[in-house]
Amino acid sequence: MQAIGELTLLRTKVDFLSRPESFPDHPASVEVIETHFAWVFLSRTFVYKLKKPIRFHDFDFTSLQARRANCELEMALNRRLAEAVYISVVPLGVSGSNLALECAADPVDWLVKMHRLPRERMLDQAAPHGSVGDRDLIPLLDKLAAFYSRTSRTAWDGPAYRQTLTRQIEGSAAQLAAPDLGMDASGARELADAQLDFIAANSGQFDARVTAGRVVDAHGDLRPEHIFLSADPQIIDCLEFSADLRMLDTAEEISFLALECERLGFAPIGKRVFELYRQRCDDRITEELFRFYRSRRALTRAVLSAWHLRDDLTGAAAQRWLERANWYVRTACEAIGADTAPATLRCG
Repeated sequence: MQAIGELTLLRTKVDFLSRPESFPDHPASVEVIETHFAWVFLSRTFVYKLKKPIRFHDFDFTSLQARRANCELEMALNRRLAEAVYISVVPLGVSGSNLALECAADPVDWLVKMHRLPRERMLDQAAPHGSVGDRDLIPLLDKLAAFYSRTSRTAWDGPAYRQTLTRQIEGSAAQLAAPDLGMDASGARELADAQLDFIAANSGQFDARVTAGRVVDAHGDLRPEHIFLSADPQIIDCLEFSADLRMLDTAEEISFLALECERLGFAPIGKRVFELYRQRCDDRITEELFRFYRSRRALTRAVLSAWHLRDDLTGAAAQRWLERANWYVRTACEAIGADTAPATLRCG
């Protein structure tokens, strides 16, 4: 008989949750997805998300209490834009000598429970088939406009906002220039300097965005694969672990969605999203500021993609992440007008 202490091991939990008989809706099989920070289990009608017991930069999920608190925070934040998806935070407990899902006895972990959405109606899946038009995008932008109108505004003033942008850009450039990623440090520095020069030359624009209430507690990770298209769109998987990183200009958040649409091969949808954003949110943002935000998001995504080069990946998988990271670097440079060479990272 296994001791309860042994049942707290992550591998034991993952093995248990990978089996169909562990789930209340009796699926024929379970789809298992591993991310940097969690394991996700898709049964027939539900999705369960198990946080990894890890410490990373500003968060620490090594304790059971911390993982439960983060699950509850994720639930609350995601119900802002996906109220029909997020069900509850449920325990993984112990019944006799075995683990039991949604069992309150002797909880050894906590999971976020969600309704499973039809994959074919997620924006990244629907767009390549030519089935996405204004009938889908207008409800999406209207939902975002309503959300942006009621969500919390930043406590920063204009100078504090600019200081935050500067700090984040400097941090991203430093991470991209890490020696093991194979990038010429001068390329990362040039890209960062171009973005910082724009901030210095356009301080009034940034201050005005704060004054107008455009810098808000946003979704934080507005990607096509997080958007379910329906009469009432559902937008899942917000960035829950950092309020600072979630505090964004609404136009920057939309620039990220447009950027990801382009990367996936449906740039016209990204362009239309931006047009509808300006209309539905009554935002007269300048093209040059929007391009700055595009460059900034691309720099951030380049760093996140480059981190995968440190994983134990096969040659083909590593090459995919390398190509993605370099696409983001090129896009960041083009958007801000920097002259960094097109290919700036390499494997090993």
